Amino acid sequence: MKPLEQAVPISSDLPVYLKLAMVTMIWGGTFVAGRILADALAPMFAASLRFLLASIALLAFLGLAGIPLARPSVKQGLQLAALGFFGIFFYNLCFFYGLQYINASRASLIVALNPAVIGLASWWLFKERLSRLKVAGIVLCIGGAGLVIVSRDPSLLQDAAQGWIGDLLILGCVLGWGIYSLFSKKLNDSLGPLQTVTWSILLGTLMLCLTCAAAGEIRVEALRALDMEQWLSLLYLGVLGSALAYIAWYDGIRRIGATRSGVFIALNPLTAVLLGALLLDERLTALMCVGGGVILLGIFLCNKPLARSAQKAI
Repeated sequence: MKPLEQAVPISSDLPVYLKLAMVTMIWGGTFVAGRILADALAPMFAASLRFLLASIALLAFLGLAGIPLARPSVKQGLQLAALGFFGIFFYNLCFFYGLQYINASRASLIVALNPAVIGLASWWLFKERLSRLKVAGIVLCIGGAGLVIVSRDPSLLQDAAQGWIGDLLILGCVLGWGIYSLFSKKLNDSLGPLQTVTWSILLGTLMLCLTCAAAGEIRVEALRALDMEQWLSLLYLGVLGSALAYIAWYDGIRRIGATRSGVFIALNPLTAVLLGALLLDERLTALMCVGGGVILLGIFLCNKPLARSAQKAI
């Protein structure tokens, strides 16, 4: 019976892979939606509205499903507040202010380091096994993402005035997302992905809204001026890009671990490029397609060891 039990993960993990791929496609679409909103709303106001909509969507889902919002213990509350701070508040603060110093393509190149940071941190902090194939897969994912991004905007490698400030701020995004991804395991096990995401987004949204109000960036007249396309973009960011995608992301981490989930982030720039070509008439080059192939190979290698060991057991 033991070989059959070891063979189960191959088929059972396939829905997780598809779910994580869907999440990264949704997140790739957020770049398009963000560009549509860029000229209409101040960055911090847009972030606050995004997660306010995500909070409403999550609470509505819990209500319709008849699932009560969990009452975390004091310790769990502090952990959830930390996730909300690093994954929602700190991440968005670094991201939006970092983009004031460097362009989105250069920021994407730095954010593409996420799989490596998550993988190394999992190995160092949680003693997660990091095989040669996993390392090769992570390197290929980063290289493929870099190829897609650089081929899209070759000028991003040029130094800009005070660009180092933007680089440091976007590195803060990598740090924030790494903490949000890595330190959720116990909460995922005890509260489940839905409750963990809901509470972390609620608390992070509160932090964003308070900061936005303190900075004087709340503009009711800007909301009134939004057209239908901009409202749909905002709904996409809040409901799909935050509420649903974050739940699926945490569920993926709970099922296959942070490292194997983390490499799927490399699909973000590829999806953004493809959607940009389809929806915004942006140019799609052969080099971008090569980069996309390298990303897919990296994801396959990073997730291959489990399948190999299971096949041997059969």
